[in-house]
Amino acid sequence: MYSHALLTPEQMYRADALAVAAGVSSLTLMERAGRAVAEEILRRFGARPTLVLCGPGNNGGDGYVVARLLRDWGWPVRVALLGETARLKGDAAIMAKRWGGPFESVTSVDGAGLIVDALFGAGLSKPLSDQIVKLSSAVKVPVVAIDVPSGIDGATGAARPAAFRADLTVTFFRKKPGHVLMPGREYCGETVVADIGIPDRVLDEIKPPLMENFVPELPQAGPNQHKYRRGHAVVVSGAAHQTGAARLAARSALRVGAGLVTVASPKAAMAANEAHLTAIMLAEADDALALGRLLADRRKNAVCIGPAAGVGAETRAKVRAALASGAAVVLDADALTSFALAPDELFEAIAETPERAVVMTPHEGEFARLFKDLVKESDSKCERAIAAAKRSGAVILLKGPDSVAANGEGGAIVNTNAPPSLATAGSGDVLAGLLTGLLAQGMEGVGAAAAAMWLHGAAAGKFGRAGLTAEDLPDLISCGIPQNPLL
Repeated sequence: MYSHALLTPEQMYRADALAVAAGVSSLTLMERAGRAVAEEILRRFGARPTLVLCGPGNNGGDGYVVARLLRDWGWPVRVALLGETARLKGDAAIMAKRWGGPFESVTSVDGAGLIVDALFGAGLSKPLSDQIVKLSSAVKVPVVAIDVPSGIDGATGAARPAAFRADLTVTFFRKKPGHVLMPGREYCGETVVADIGIPDRVLDEIKPPLMENFVPELPQAGPNQHKYRRGHAVVVSGAAHQTGAARLAARSALRVGAGLVTVASPKAAMAANEAHLTAIMLAEADDALALGRLLADRRKNAVCIGPAAGVGAETRAKVRAALASGAAVVLDADALTSFALAPDELFEAIAETPERAVVMTPHEGEFARLFKDLVKESDSKCERAIAAAKRSGAVILLKGPDSVAANGEGGAIVNTNAPPSLATAGSGDVLAGLLTGLLAQGMEGVGAAAAAMWLHGAAAGKFGRAGLTAEDLPDLISCGIPQNPLL
């Protein structure tokens, strides 16, 4: 599991300290880090005039190693130092002496065919100076960043004005949240994680709660299993002219492995739904009372409400009926917006049956309607999702190009396999259906959310060309694998 771990800058400092305590010298770690960066540069670029921009701390120390090695390998290298050599301390001062060459001031990138950004690491906590802003704005050649591009917050992915945009970022041991959360992920370019000899066992002490692309083992049908043991998912349909979203979700729930799927339809929408459904069953549920009666059959163990359900009192009543049933519940789209003026009412209904899973799947706009005070630029997407999960009692799947699944215990999983083609109408309905189908098969909340968003991205990636629509996605889902191939 820790192979997927994300480390905040503070946790990475601790990993370094634990490695040193285990007998790996800090100077050795710096030498290995610089060598890893230099070797990645060699793999991608031919020898060219290279400018290494070095800051006053250990990030600059890594840069001196890069400069020395590239010079020794025959590259024309210049080093520009932000500050004075007399102020360098510790390992950075030692590596500056080993460089042994001249230092320039950080004033210009003229004449460089490649820039190595070793100015600031992931822990930068203040805006870039005017001097660095002017410098970064003048860059027109490839940039290789050490750890994170200068100006990117390693903990949140936030980008300060004029942050460096890297073509390649080389980080060490494990990625940081800033490598996978937007907009930091874009600024990093290709991100390579280099092994510099920090023992994996340090993670047993740190116990990082954040992960990237971690997917638990997916449900598998056993030789003696039948459809009734694979769960019965219910998807609540919208009105007669708003039925397509529910059918997309229902098809996805069936495709991901739910044994049975029923669309709960208003009477006026029965004909429209019936014309399009085959393996998926159909039941009339005109109001919250009828939905409650349908869900009284405890074999119906997961329900999705929200896709094109309509915003208002009727949807709020159906949500309360779904939550009162004791089934696992996925709340999407209109089911969330319907409680925008009374979010505590929703959270109280969730709290009445805390033992069953509830997963909310908001995009950023829906999140802001329910959790107005949690929309803070200073907090990472992971921190916001975790805080919302604690408050609501639900797992939060906060959607976007960097979708995050979080629970109220402080854990979160960032998904990074989703291509831009998923930004299409109905895509979120498919995701809600996948999630509902996995919950019906007995997956727990955050695990089902992680699996659903990963399968969603993998399906879009499998399409692999322009023109993807949400209707393509269910048929691209492959749940026949025992676990995430990335493990």
